[in-house]
Amino acid sequence: MKSIYIIGSLRNPELPTIANAIRQLGYDVFDDWHAAGPTADDEWMRYEKGRGHSYAEALSGHAAGHVFSFDKSHLDRCDAAVLVLPGGKSAHLALGYMIGSGKKGYILFDKEPERWDVMHQFAHGVFSVWKNL
Repeated sequence: MKSIYIIGSLRNPELPTIANAIRQLGYDVFDDWHAAGPTADDEWMRYEKGRGHSYAEALSGHAAGHVFSFDKSHLDRCDAAVLVLPGGKSAHLALGYMIGSGKKGYILFDKEPERWDVMHQFAHGVFSVWKNL
């Protein structure tokens, strides 16, 4: 069975629904990272700033290293990825990592994009309106 890593935003409450719809198609889907909740990154930033750490210092800390290793290990074991939009910088980096690793990467829009981007041609497919799944 093919494994698919669902990439997206912690703030997207629709992500588990989309992941379940893809599971219904018979795929092994990884979206466990979403369990951290919508404010996980904000809380990490607040905690690290409270310790007097810069962004660069926080990135080299144990917490960031642990989360990064967790995510990367699943990106490495999965066969493909679907970037569920909207998604931020880290989501786009994860998709680029997958495609750069020689794996299939797809983009799933929540609506027709207002601004088009030719760089989406790096993806193996671009699909509009996941609400139709």
